[in-house]
Amino acid sequence: MPNDWATFGADLHLELRGTRLRAGLMDALREAVRSGRLEAGTRLPSSRSLAADLGTARNTVADAYAELVAEGWLTARQGSGTRVARRAEPRDRPRHRAPTPPATATPVHNLKAGTPDLAAFPRADWLKAYRRALTTAPDEAFGYGDPRGRPELRAALAEYLARARGVHARPERIVVCAGFAHGLTLLGQVLRDRGVRAAAVEPYGLGLHADVLARAGLETPALPFDERGTRVEELPSLAGCGAVLMTAAHQFPLGGALPPDRRAAVVDWARASGGLVLEDDYDGEFRYDRQPVGALQGLDPERVVYLGTASKSLAPGLRLAWMVLPTGLADEMTAVKGTVERASSAPDQLAFAEFLRSGAYDRHVRAMRLRYRRRRDQLVAAVAAHAPATRVGGIAAGLHAVLTLPPGTERPTLRAAARHGLAVQGVSHYRRPTAPPSPDALVIGYATPSDSAWPGALEALCGVLP
Repeated sequence: MPNDWATFGADLHLELRGTRLRAGLMDALREAVRSGRLEAGTRLPSSRSLAADLGTARNTVADAYAELVAEGWLTARQGSGTRVARRAEPRDRPRHRAPTPPATATPVHNLKAGTPDLAAFPRADWLKAYRRALTTAPDEAFGYGDPRGRPELRAALAEYLARARGVHARPERIVVCAGFAHGLTLLGQVLRDRGVRAAAVEPYGLGLHADVLARAGLETPALPFDERGTRVEELPSLAGCGAVLMTAAHQFPLGGALPPDRRAAVVDWARASGGLVLEDDYDGEFRYDRQPVGALQGLDPERVVYLGTASKSLAPGLRLAWMVLPTGLADEMTAVKGTVERASSAPDQLAFAEFLRSGAYDRHVRAMRLRYRRRRDQLVAAVAAHAPATRVGGIAAGLHAVLTLPPGTERPTLRAAARHGLAVQGVSHYRRPTAPPSPDALVIGYATPSDSAWPGALEALCGVLP
């Protein structure tokens, strides 16, 4: 329905003075249309009404309306009144618009790895924890605070990590940060300040993490790998390497845990060289049919920096992560974080501390572990039934699986997936430029869809597998 001046309360606030009333009225109306104050289709008051409002002759308003109709600003029809013309454009100042970018099709199903089931976020329990935390929070909690993070959260994390992941942590050695990438950014700066020239990375992993280290001024050589995982014995041959970033408990994205002899070897390298192991324990809580693999940090807390996050266990939108640091590094990190960013959100930290202390976090992780295991089992069964030539691996833990495809089929399968509205990535997406190619494979984030979307996503996946 067209807008009506009276109905929608359009008010031009016209202030017309002097003898050139008609010209002033026309200028005011043109500017109102040009600025968008009067939208196309808006009905203007009758010439009689507007003349009465302005205290001028009706003919003055009628003549102004008529001239603006002739110019294309207004339209006038018998019985319909005078309205702002559609697509009216100023003739002396053409309007240039930026070209509209081509529309990008939104995937129907999302099986990209790296995100949990966001629909499963424990809203009710989180709200209870938030209320309790805010009710008991001291006034100083809403100030700038300690760059390391709220003491309540650091104490709760120290207890939880020791119990659940075998991490040796004291609250004063924990620094809370706004996500894993934020913590890695701070670490990169500290390493560079220490004179470290290079930080080795695994041959397959998130390019974002290597980019973060590179932006800190560090070289990021990729280690080689074999059927047992990353070959850490190559570390001594990397000149200037003072750190290595690893996903030891569940390698991302290839899956599998670093074997015990290589876990010991990487710690021995750190001890002998004075280097640091940066342990990304991104999904350490989720294991299914194997014994828990403890954190690498437990082998030597003075040579391993432990990095954990709530992004996989709860939701990435919380922006909560933490670092457990060696004794000397804790003070350096606190100084850097205090310069770059004083603290993460204090209310969220307090809520998470309460969530941990109350046992709600343990209950949530147990429930999600069962849910994700069911999905993993359904994925394995569906692939075996529909694509027996495809092997499913990396499934003993974590939130993703690797589907090894027949040779030469990764790219065609990805193109078929895109045509069917399925968002998924091949293993080549995660390969470092210097790493040798692995067999063709898909990396399937089976935790990403909601419960209601999972059956459709699984069906779509099976439909495109070779």
